[in-house]
Amino acid sequence: MHDIPAALGDSVRQQTLTAMYSEHQGWLHGWLRKKLGCSQHAADLAHDAFIRVLMLAEPQSIKEPRAFLATTAGRLLIDGARRRRIEKAYMEALAIQCEDAGMPDPAAIHVALQALERIAEMLAGLPAKAREAFLLSRLDGLTYSEIATRLDVSSSTVKNYISSALVHCYHSLHPADPLA
Repeated sequence: MHDIPAALGDSVRQQTLTAMYSEHQGWLHGWLRKKLGCSQHAADLAHDAFIRVLMLAEPQSIKEPRAFLATTAGRLLIDGARRRRIEKAYMEALAIQCEDAGMPDPAAIHVALQALERIAEMLAGLPAKAREAFLLSRLDGLTYSEIATRLDVSSSTVKNYISSALVHCYHSLHPADPLA
């Protein structure tokens, strides 16, 4: 008897997802195409945004689908840009290393890319401003005052952002630490 309500819930969920996709996919693709200037990239990002909706436990609870989809797609854009920055920084460091010591083997490159992906996942758990401050400090080499100017906050706030990012990274690497 418990299967009947679950089946009804699944049916409502499926109807919600189908309606959301048919009503908003064209709009989201167009919106992204205008932002990106590339129809294929926009289609990929729209697809990824709807994948995120599919993973929600209760998509029917979304009150403003377009706002939700735009926010989700925007976050995917930011994640992609962050990933490209990390990959670019790694490739630049790799190029310098190649000049000094010769080309690393493919296994080393694979291990390094996996480590970078783990770092990107770890940083994704940070609040946006703390993550940005941390990346500006570590990747771009900016000082706290330069970061403060760029983020329009005080230097002490930047110090707090970076220290919270470091603590977050530590706890991500050592989740069962008894000192936590």
